[in-house]
Amino acid sequence: MGGEGGGPKAIDGFGDARVGGGNRTSAGRHALLPLRLFLGITFVYAGLDKLTDSAFLAGSGDGSLASLLESVHQTAAVPWLIDLALKSPEGFGYAIAAGEIAVGAGTLLGLWPRLAAFGGGLISLTFWLTVSWETEHYYYSNDLAYLMSWLPLLLSGAPTYSLESLLAVRRRRRGQQIFG
Repeated sequence: MGGEGGGPKAIDGFGDARVGGGNRTSAGRHALLPLRLFLGITFVYAGLDKLTDSAFLAGSGDGSLASLLESVHQTAAVPWLIDLALKSPEGFGYAIAAGEIAVGAGTLLGLWPRLAAFGGGLISLTFWLTVSWETEHYYYSNDLAYLMSWLPLLLSGAPTYSLESLLAVRRRRRGQQIFG
């Protein structure tokens, strides 16, 4: 059961045999999996945390999104975005939570992973330019680190252990039956 030319076959995350292999090849294919798991779990958790925090979703008061936005308005890089969010802080809070859950679930499942990474990067960029912009020195801002963490996933997608790779295997197999 070797590959073409008698070499070993490597198996990807959903049983698709590929020619070549070895530990280095396997490690390279799975290198982004820990990042996907971390970002996916973190964003799902962050979204659920917001949805279950009645103070965050309140229109005003301690711990509310409105209170947070008012406190950073003067120091944000894009205050017009804060003005927009302050028109409906509850609606904006629900939108943030839903976006985080969608991005996290898409990342974990590997469903439209580049779209999920783009959404995660956009959320992180927005947080960095608004809420954490005043952080002294810029490299202390965790939102900037999250933004940079989304870039490899945006570029590569989810090559293993994902619905995208499972669907790609299915398309290849279906194409082989039709054209093979």
